[in-house]
Amino acid sequence: MRNGKKIFGSVDWTTICLFISLVIFGWINIYASQYNDDQSLIFDFSQRHGKQLLFIGVSFFVAFIILILDWKFFEALSYFLYICIIYIWGDTTGGATSWFPIGNYKLQPSEFAKFATILALAKYLNTHGIKLQEAQTKFHCFLIISIPCLLIILQNDLGTALVYVSLILVLFREGLSGNVLFFGLICAILFIITLLINKFILSGILSVIAFIFFMSSRRKKKEFLIISSLLTLAISFVFSVSYIFNNLLAPHHIDRINILLGKEIDPHGAGYNLIQSKIAIGSGGFFGKGFLQGTQTRFDFVPEQSTDFIFCTIGEEWGFFGTSIFIIIFTLLLFRIINLAEKQRSSFSRIY
Repeated sequence: MRNGKKIFGSVDWTTICLFISLVIFGWINIYASQYNDDQSLIFDFSQRHGKQLLFIGVSFFVAFIILILDWKFFEALSYFLYICIIYIWGDTTGGATSWFPIGNYKLQPSEFAKFATILALAKYLNTHGIKLQEAQTKFHCFLIISIPCLLIILQNDLGTALVYVSLILVLFREGLSGNVLFFGLICAILFIITLLINKFILSGILSVIAFIFFMSSRRKKKEFLIISSLLTLAISFVFSVSYIFNNLLAPHHIDRINILLGKEIDPHGAGYNLIQSKIAIGSGGFFGKGFLQGTQTRFDFVPEQSTDFIFCTIGEEWGFFGTSIFIIIFTLLLFRIINLAEKQRSSFSRIY
C-alpha cells in the first residue's frame, strides 16, 4: 500500500480530466441514443445508460483501489491472472461464446483477458536478461499474445481478437525489428487487393514486379533466390486468401468486408447499418441538431445505436464540431498516456 500524499501528489490530473470528460460525454450520448418519451429517466438502471452509470461508479472505485496498490503487486500476480483468465468461458450471445451472465448483466471474459495478457507480456519483457532481438524471446511474446487471441477466435469474436494483434506494436518500443510490421502491412495490403483483383492477374503483376527488382539488382544468384522465394510466398498467400476469406470468416464478417470494399451494396440487408450510420452522421451538419434532437437516433433508424454505432449519435446531435472535439480529446489522451509511459522508472510499468 502506498502513501496517500505520494499517490495523489504524483497523479497527472490533466490526463484524469481528459479521461473523465470522455466518460461523461460517452454516457450522455448513450442516454441520448435510448431517449424517448416513455423512457426519459436519466437514472433508470433497467436501461443501458443506467447500467453504464453503475459500471462507471464501480470502475472509479476499482481505479482508486488500483491507484493505492504498488505496481509490484500486479507484477507478482501477472502470470497467475493470465493462466486463470484463459480458462474462463461464457455462454453464447449474438453468435459469440464470450459472455458471462451475472443477474441481469453480461460480462465478457475477453475484456479481462486483455489486461491479464498485457500484464503477462509486461512481466515477461521485464525479466532480467530478456532480449527481444533473440528468436526465443520473440516466440514467447507471440505465444503470450496468440493463446487468448486464438481462444477468442474460436468463440467467434473476431473483432475482440483483432485488439490482441495490436499488442505487437508495443514490442517495437522494446526493440522488435520494423521488418515484422512491414511484413504484416504487406500481407494486409495483399489480402485486400486479392479481394478486388483476379488472383491470376495479381500473380502476373507480382511476377513482373519481381522481374523488375531482379533486373535492377546486381543479378547475383543469392538475390535471385531471395526474390524467387518472396515471389513464391506472395503468390501462395494470394491463392490462400479465398480459402481464408470464405471458410475462416463468419458470414457477417464477409458481408461487412465486401460492403466496405464496395463489392456489395445491399441497402436493405448487410449494407443497411453502414448506409443509415452515414445518413445519421451527415444529417448533423456542422453544429448538429442539438442534444436529444437527433431524428435518426430517436426513431431507431440506426441499429445498435447505443453500442457499435454510438458515434452516429455524436455526429447527428453534436455535428462535425462535436465529433472533432471528441476525437481531439481522445487523441490528446492517447498522447498523454504514451508520454506518461515513457516517464516510468520501471520497465514493467512502461510496457504495461
